[in-house]
Amino acid sequence: MVELLLIRHALPSRVEMIEGPADPGLAPEGAAQAALLAAGLANEQLAAIVSSPMRRARETAEPIASAMALAVEARDDLAEFDRTSSWYVPMEELRAAGDPRWRAIVEGRWDEVYGVNLHDFQRGAVEAVESVIADHPGGKVAIVTHGGVINAYVAHVVESRKTGVFEPSYTSVTRVLAARSGERTLRSLNETAHLR
Repeated sequence: MVELLLIRHALPSRVEMIEGPADPGLAPEGAAQAALLAAGLANEQLAAIVSSPMRRARETAEPIASAMALAVEARDDLAEFDRTSSWYVPMEELRAAGDPRWRAIVEGRWDEVYGVNLHDFQRGAVEAVESVIADHPGGKVAIVTHGGVINAYVAHVVESRKTGVFEPSYTSVTRVLAARSGERTLRSLNETAHLR
């Protein structure tokens, strides 16, 4: 049995570039969230910490790894759908501004905003998480990744047709139990007590 801790990265900085992928690091508030997360997970006895290669995820994973004397295993297939985008604006800012990109994302028109096929992304995200389970067959494993990846996997576990099952908070922990038989059980969703 594997207990997965699916962790959304902390708050990143807003970045809008003329060209090249925007890969922002954490904002000061995000760095504080990552420190609180690491303290909140101090008693978890993690067997491994796996991360998306994107800066916001790696910078969230590093304090956890440091506190537990573990290495962060970066995996390319855990990257978010916006990995090649030249801009990163937190979703809550897009929503509050009524940005048309927000509406397109909510309606599943990711190809218009990010040039990514929604179904291909979802399939890849599920395969990525399942490969982590296969590579770490026992204990607790933290996966520090993104809201899109977490939503894709949770939708798979609960057999939802919706893309966005919920809105993960920054540094939230969602727990999934993965049995060797292939059964997957959602244990908790969007834990944020460590931020209080």
